[in-house]
Amino acid sequence: MFTLTCKECSSNRMVQDNESGEIFCANCGYVILERSEDSSKEWRAFSNEEYEARSRAGMPTRLAMHDMGLATVIGSKDMDYEGKALSTAMKGTIGRLRTWDSRIQVHEPMERNLRQAMSELDKWKDKLALNESIIERTAYIYRKALEKGLARGRSISSLVAGTLYTACRLTETPRTLKDIASATNLKRKDIARSYRLLISELDLHIPVIDPIKCISRIASNLSFSNDIKREKVKRKAIEILNKAKEAGLVTGKEPMGLAASALYIACIINGENITQKDIAEVAGVTEVTVRNRYKSLKPIVEGKDTTNTTPITTTTTTPTTIVVTTPTTANVNTGTNANVIPNATPPTTNATTAVMYTT
Repeated sequence: MFTLTCKECSSNRMVQDNESGEIFCANCGYVILERSEDSSKEWRAFSNEEYEARSRAGMPTRLAMHDMGLATVIGSKDMDYEGKALSTAMKGTIGRLRTWDSRIQVHEPMERNLRQAMSELDKWKDKLALNESIIERTAYIYRKALEKGLARGRSISSLVAGTLYTACRLTETPRTLKDIASATNLKRKDIARSYRLLISELDLHIPVIDPIKCISRIASNLSFSNDIKREKVKRKAIEILNKAKEAGLVTGKEPMGLAASALYIACIINGENITQKDIAEVAGVTEVTVRNRYKSLKPIVEGKDTTNTTPITTTTTTPTTIVVTTPTTANVNTGTNANVIPNATPPTTNATTAVMYTT
């Protein structure tokens, strides 16, 4: 911070004229600066909404927009820069320019593909209650798939849905294939096929879903007696799942099924009357899954050792073959028309018949 001094009278008393931009001496009137710089804002804002509305900076670039937010469009209002209405002839001209402007922005096949894909993604965002970071990750993965040519010959909707499920798995967001299929009105197998394609072609490493992260989602849709009970049940369910992890019972099991069973056990412990059917419907699993996972988690709650330390011995029995020899008499034709040999005895052959007995 510096202080201006008058060259004529050496006074430090200055006056600034904001309209003319001049700074002059208050003592003798000598003009020190003719054009001073004003670093303050030329507008005022009394709230965050007014501040954002008056800001001259544009919106940040977004991958979830087909043009990343960098393109400009012709406004929809038929007015000139002074706010006056345009003439009829000029309205027609502006309308044609507006049409050609929108066509030029998507004149390439990749741009048209991105425009449709990002439009679908924007519709599904609200249905699945996803935040902006997941949508940006989805758009990034889809652009990579598009650059690699994975969209050629495939449905755009199913590929976007598979990309969305991939982004949820990468960010460990608890959204199942069933949830995405219900929101997108697509078949579950089509989404799973696109998901497997993205994993193999883009070389993505998907982390295992933590069942603890599914607890809050299921518990928030169940009817508890009060919010305090809800929190107690959630904490108890998390404690059960942590013990199950230590015992190695989580690997290879469906996360939603484990979370639902842990919540069911926690409800029983805390005296909440919530049935297996209620929890299964909210979790999107069957009652059989809840019961099976309940059987595996119950010993942990009771404090029993789930590891079997008793060696299993197997006894191998060797089959024994007993050979029994029985005489077999050959058939001799003794009919009336047969040539009978006097004093002939029927031939006897010692045939050996093997009978297998296993002892």
